[in-house]
Amino acid sequence: MTGQIITVRHGRPALSRRVIFSANGYGEWWQKYDEGGLYSGQTPPDRLMEAASTAVRVYASIMPRAIETAEMIAGDKSLVKSDPLFVEAPLPPPPWPDWLKLSPRFWGVISRLYWNFGYVIGDMETKDQAWVRVDRILDKLIEDAASGDVVMCAHGYLNWMIARRANARGIKCREWHGGNKYWSFRRYDISNL
Repeated sequence: MTGQIITVRHGRPALSRRVIFSANGYGEWWQKYDEGGLYSGQTPPDRLMEAASTAVRVYASIMPRAIETAEMIAGDKSLVKSDPLFVEAPLPPPPWPDWLKLSPRFWGVISRLYWNFGYVIGDMETKDQAWVRVDRILDKLIEDAASGDVVMCAHGYLNWMIARRANARGIKCREWHGGNKYWSFRRYDISNL
């Protein structure tokens, strides 16, 4: 039986986005964001829980916010498998002066633009390397969906990249719920592959 692939963006993180800081401060803030979990008191939307209810596998990136999201969706923590394959595409803080202070939202947009134009720090994953990883992710999810529905709890931009690559391969998104907000998900039908 061929299943479906469901990609999920994690729930709302605990770290506040209502701050401003320099580009260097953004790098420090992003590290705390990656180390932190979910804001307390959240529950996954009913529509997501219904979509994921038949999952035979639930994956999560290694980030606490994704793991907590997956555990809430799975119900049974033993179903959740965490893997660094599913981490977000990098967001390097751009080389901007310290006097410029912006919110995480603006730094995220600027960092993503810089990264897309080739800016990385050290041995950080490049855009081309990330696309190769997205192909590996999609291959893995397709292979695992051969035995039933598979859920992957990851991150907004990575899920967007997966959506682009799935579309290029002719994999149809049958449901897209919540846009790209926290707890949003896409459901892909791979029965035509």
